[in-house]
Amino acid sequence: MQAIIIGAGRGSRLMPTTADRPKCFAQVAGKRMLDWILDAFHQNGIDRICFIGGYQIDKVRQTNPEFTFAHNADWQHNNIMESLMCAEPLMDESFICCYSDILFTPKGVAELLRRGDDISLLVDTDWHSRYTHRTEHPSDDAEKVVVDSGHVTRIHRSIAEKEAYGEFAGVAKFSVAGAAALRDHYHKCRRQFAGQPFREAAVFEKAYLIHLLQDMLESGIPMCHVDTPGGYIEIDTQQDFEYARQHWESIHLPR
Repeated sequence: MQAIIIGAGRGSRLMPTTADRPKCFAQVAGKRMLDWILDAFHQNGIDRICFIGGYQIDKVRQTNPEFTFAHNADWQHNNIMESLMCAEPLMDESFICCYSDILFTPKGVAELLRRGDDISLLVDTDWHSRYTHRTEHPSDDAEKVVVDSGHVTRIHRSIAEKEAYGEFAGVAKFSVAGAAALRDHYHKCRRQFAGQPFREAAVFEKAYLIHLLQDMLESGIPMCHVDTPGGYIEIDTQQDFEYARQHWESIHLPR
């Protein structure tokens, strides 16, 4: 299976760590975030890696020449959704994608691969415990989900905490049919909204991936969830970075 890592942005909230290196090079427990991501994939037999880069992409090319690269040359003016679609030529087959500023376990990947759903999202059901002292990235910024009978029914930051089943962990798997649905919906929305507001984004090009996923849900495209209770950490700020360095090794248990 193809893996696609979305890592074009600078990660300005993690300054000064990202002053001269990609965000995914930040080290937790002696390894880059990127290396933890690769471990989770490699332990599940996923060796074909595409890295979508922008900021400091040449440093990733130097350290990981084995990757396939997609270059988001306009990374300063777009967002995660547009970054992901830079790898569209690889989406004729099933694939798994992830953000590059996260930590997740091999077990979570294994559960995604085990499922036969066309679109599956990894969801942290123990998400709220990480927000207890997360003042620099509060829970109203979490990509929360609501589910019903195994299906995701909503994915949105504005979901009330008491209504949220969990937090989207930034990892998703698409079958061939799921990948086609993603691509078709993206191009349908692009034709209609390019250069114009799209959902909460000021313009379509600035949309997050969850904006597109929510639009797909509202169009009747089903998505399932795979749970990873606590097996996920996002590193968006220096506060998150310290949390990860204190807690990740105890979370990252052998599957």
